[in-house]
Amino acid sequence: MKSPVTMQPSAVSRNAAALIATVAAGAAIYWLRDILTPLAMAIFLLIMIDGAKRSVAARTPLNDRWAGVTALILVVLAFFASIAIIVNGAAGFFGEASGVSQNIGPRIDQIIRDAYGLVRLNDPPTAQDLINGVDIRGYLTGMAVQAQGIASGSFFVMVYLGFLLASQIGFRRKIVAMFPLKNQRDEAVAVFHRVRGGVEGYIWVQTVTGAMICLAAWILMRAVGLQNAEFWTFVIFIVGFIPVLGGAVAGLAPPLFALVQFPSYWPALILLVGLQTILFIVGNLVQPRMQGDNQNIDPVVVLLSLAFWGKLWGVVGMFLSTPLAVMAMAILADFQGSRWMAILLSGDGEPYADEARPRRDSVDRTGEARTDEDGTGAGA
Repeated sequence: MKSPVTMQPSAVSRNAAALIATVAAGAAIYWLRDILTPLAMAIFLLIMIDGAKRSVAARTPLNDRWAGVTALILVVLAFFASIAIIVNGAAGFFGEASGVSQNIGPRIDQIIRDAYGLVRLNDPPTAQDLINGVDIRGYLTGMAVQAQGIASGSFFVMVYLGFLLASQIGFRRKIVAMFPLKNQRDEAVAVFHRVRGGVEGYIWVQTVTGAMICLAAWILMRAVGLQNAEFWTFVIFIVGFIPVLGGAVAGLAPPLFALVQFPSYWPALILLVGLQTILFIVGNLVQPRMQGDNQNIDPVVVLLSLAFWGKLWGVVGMFLSTPLAVMAMAILADFQGSRWMAILLSGDGEPYADEARPRRDSVDRTGEARTDEDGTGAGA
């Protein structure tokens, strides 16, 4: 009989402490979600501003200061414009002028009758019968609370963003004080650059592929005559930043509303097949080629991260789930003791292909740490 694997007491203690710390951190993140959610979104916007600033400075004659001001204005305007477009577009879509609110009941009745006739069943229920078993008031109350939360959350996001921008002035001095040795400081800056590069790479890939999907989807929706095609196009672009669920919403929501708008099933079927084809081509042929090493995340980790952060922070957590996974992998990969977790998070076993081993805490075959001439760690 094979003897069980034994562990040193120190290793058991460390693993137990790590497990307890993880559970405690998760509980704290959940309890403080009203505070941490706008802060996380503000940090995400700060990274976007930094990337836009460098892009503006590289492509225009503006100096570093004015490039930062321009990037700040662009990102903040885009943030509020996105919220306004979704809120106003949804209100207009379900308004009296669109005709959707008047047609939805009779159209659902017709769909149910057709479905029952297809399978040769009698006495189909009506839409009113189905609605009677649903707590409409509860759903409307929940939607009102969500709308209020978006408004208040946006205000706090801007407050946090303002303080984060103000704190950047002393950031360099803080780094020097935290890491007085040059090699330690260089390693910390390298981790920051990897985090920033991973998040910016994710944003860039999702933006470009989302624009491709939206262009093809807009042409298709305009071709079949779907109402508010521009609103649905923007919704498809926004939900594209939510893994898994975003593709489901983008591929199913417009066809479902086409069932209500059109008396025939053909426009909805065309939209369903067309959108699924577009999402399949971009998601399986274009996106993997663009991702490269920027999003080297295991698909199972993406799904678990979506479920975890969605449970903790709702829609905002779903939106930030992949960037947070990228940030976690970048930080964990820099330490020898936690690199195994980064390997599990990665898609191919190499969190960063350009670095076979992290420099921090590197050891040679004798188990003793060694450094090269400039003070940085050397691999075994």
